[in-house]
Amino acid sequence: MKRQLILEDGTVFVGEAIGSEKETTGEIIFNTSMTGYQEIISDPSNYGQIIVFGFPQIGNYGMNRDDFESIQPVIKGVVVKEAADYPSNWRSNMSFGEFLKAKDIPGITGIDTRKLIRIIRSKGTMKGVMCGFGEGIETHLSRLHAVESLPDQVKQVSTVKPFPAPGRGNNVIVVDFGLKHGLLRELTKRGCDVTVVPYKTSANEILSLQPDGVILSNGPGNPENVPEAIETICDIQGKVPLFGIGLGHQLFALVNGCKTKKMFVGHRGGSYPVKDLETGKVVFTSQNHGFEVDKQSLDGSELTITHVELNEGSIEGLSHQHHSAFSVQFEPEGAPGSEDAKYLFDQFLELMDENNRKVDDHAKKN
Repeated sequence: MKRQLILEDGTVFVGEAIGSEKETTGEIIFNTSMTGYQEIISDPSNYGQIIVFGFPQIGNYGMNRDDFESIQPVIKGVVVKEAADYPSNWRSNMSFGEFLKAKDIPGITGIDTRKLIRIIRSKGTMKGVMCGFGEGIETHLSRLHAVESLPDQVKQVSTVKPFPAPGRGNNVIVVDFGLKHGLLRELTKRGCDVTVVPYKTSANEILSLQPDGVILSNGPGNPENVPEAIETICDIQGKVPLFGIGLGHQLFALVNGCKTKKMFVGHRGGSYPVKDLETGKVVFTSQNHGFEVDKQSLDGSELTITHVELNEGSIEGLSHQHHSAFSVQFEPEGAPGSEDAKYLFDQFLELMDENNRKVDDHAKKN
C-alpha cells in the first residue's frame, strides 16, 4: 500500500507503507547510527517524533525485547530507505515491520532518505505528517501547521511510582525524566542500590531516602517545560553528589543560572566526537537531543565546561566549581554505542565514595 510523507515546507515523499495503517504527525528527526535501531525506537527521549534512519537498511537483525531501552516505544513513526523482511539473527523474535504493526506504529519505506535528511540539514528540524491519499496536500498542511509540541512530554514517559533495582553498593536515586534501561544496567553492574523516582519527587522525599548520590536522567523535550525539577535540583545540589545526563544536564545548567536553546537539527547518532578538556582525551559518544546549553549564558555562573563536541563546539559537559556535581549532554551508557564514555559512571562512584569519607571524617571529629 502506498503512503506519503508531507513536510511542513510542502515537500512530499511517496513510498510503501509498513507497520500501522493510521495517520501520524510529529517532529521529524534523523538518526545517523548504523546499528541500534531497537534502542533508538524504544528511547523515551524520542517521544512524539518521527524518526528517519540514515542507514539504508533497517531491520536486518530483527527485533528482540532484551535490547529495548523502555517498556513501550513512544515514537510517532519511522522512515527508512529499506526495511528487511527476513531478518538474519538467532535472537530475533519478529521482523521490523511486524514489530511496528504490533505496536501500532506507522512507517514508510522506499523513499530517498538521503534527500530527506539533506532537506532537514538545510532547513532545520520540522514537523511532518505520514498519511494516505484520501485528502489533498493543502488540507494536511493546514492541520500540520496547527499542531503544537506537547509541553508535558516528561510526564508521559516518567515512572508514576518509585521502584527499586536492588544492590549492595552505593545508594543511588535516579530521577526519571525518561530514563533508558541502559542507565540502570550500568549502575547495577557496579553494585549500586538504585531507586528510581518520578520526575515530580520533591527534594525532601529524595533526601529522606538517604542517597549517596542522585542522577538526573535523560528525557524528551524542552527542559524549560519541567519547572518542577528546578526547585528539587536546587535543594539537592550541594547536599549529595549529583550527576546529570541528557535532559538532566540541561536542567542542571538551568538550576545554575544558565540558559538552553533549541538546536537547528540536533545531535542524534552514535559517533559524535567529544573532547574531555581535563584529560585531552577524545571519545565517540551516543547522542540524542534537540536542545543544548547556551554557551554564552555560562558567563558569570559557577559552572565550568568539561566536555565539548568537536564538530560544532557545543557544550557536552559541565561541572560545578564548589559542589560535587557534574553533567554531560551525551549518553555515557552507550545504548546504542559508542561505549567510550562509560568511565563517567566510575567517576560518579568515586565522587560518592569521596563524599562519604568526608562525612565520616566530619562525624568522627564531632
